[in-house]
Amino acid sequence: MSGTGLYRSLRVRNQKQEIIIIEIQYDREYDYLQRIFYGVSKTVIEGMKEKQPYSGITKVISINILYFDLGSGTDYIYKGTTRFIGLHNHDLLELNEKQKQLFQKESVEALYPEYYLIKINRFNDIARDTLDEWIYFLKNEEIKESFTAKGLKEAEEKLSIMKLPEEERKAYEHYKDDLHYQASMFESSYGDGYHVGKEEGVEIGLVKGQSRLLKRQLECRFGALPQWATEKLTRASEHEFETWGDAILTAPTLEALFNTDVASS
Repeated sequence: MSGTGLYRSLRVRNQKQEIIIIEIQYDREYDYLQRIFYGVSKTVIEGMKEKQPYSGITKVISINILYFDLGSGTDYIYKGTTRFIGLHNHDLLELNEKQKQLFQKESVEALYPEYYLIKINRFNDIARDTLDEWIYFLKNEEIKESFTAKGLKEAEEKLSIMKLPEEERKAYEHYKDDLHYQASMFESSYGDGYHVGKEEGVEIGLVKGQSRLLKRQLECRFGALPQWATEKLTRASEHEFETWGDAILTAPTLEALFNTDVASS
């Protein structure tokens, strides 16, 4: 992930090993179309190896999430591709069979970069498909119960972490690290023979450690805990601690967190 306060960008590869550039742009930039063209061109050149034939050029897909109104248009998603159309017969130039085998592509268009412009502010908040669900989330920073798009829940958790005040975010990250460390210490001590034949004791010790860590994180998020909450932590199982730990960022209140349906997690 890179960028400034005005934009964020990320590069990944899909299953076809195509490069996907994902960029979030917050402020108006009149020459933005030229900039994304430059970014894609630079990525193509940087991906070329010495003495590599042009058939080995990696396809680049540019996905741009815009929080300003770029150009003139009424839609909220625009796709840009490259096609060759005859000036006289108006026919579309196609690949021949040998080219299809060489490039493993079915069309000329598939060889060239693709551009997607998603104009968040143009979206009317009506989610017709899973792509719209993602756009709704990016615009409103919330997920409706009816949404089914893959990765949304994980994205919501990541966003919740990013939106935390720095002190709370560091405390949450420390809490997660402590869970890994504590589990590792118990596993190591058990393997060294300190708790041989005492699996129940190891489990009890781990639960007590989770209780202490979660209590500290809850106090950081919600303030001093009432007696009923402390008692609930004392009686909780390891599975409940894991469920509450995952919900701590999205739960609006302490009561809502403890009402999390543990059975469904």
